[in-house]
Amino acid sequence: MCLLDAVVDWSESAISCSAVSHADPTNPLRAEDRLGAVNGIEYAAQAMAVHGALLARVGDKPRQGYLTSVRSVQLHVARLDDLPGELIVQAERLSGDANNILYQFSVTNGGHCLLEGRAAVVLDVEALKGEQP
Repeated sequence: MCLLDAVVDWSESAISCSAVSHADPTNPLRAEDRLGAVNGIEYAAQAMAVHGALLARVGDKPRQGYLTSVRSVQLHVARLDDLPGELIVQAERLSGDANNILYQFSVTNGGHCLLEGRAAVVLDVEALKGEQP
């Protein structure tokens, strides 16, 4: 399931993507004929995954990331499917190392913030298992 349509801009520390799939009646995240704003977290997670892929070096083995937590999430709207135009999904890497990354994210529409928060991503779960006593 790919919800994003395009990468608008990216750097080593941030990415901005666009999407119009929120208005699609066949969007797989819809429930009871609506797309709740909390689903914007999935849009942000996909932007983070694209950012990781863009930062990977040529020849690197793809790494599977896991969204391990979201914090300080603020929903400024109840739903996404009734909004015209495109969503802009932004994610900024705040900190991290080779296996753990903290992102700040937001989803906007027409210059208005729809939701925002922070997300922790783990890239190598097997390495974490080896660290536990």
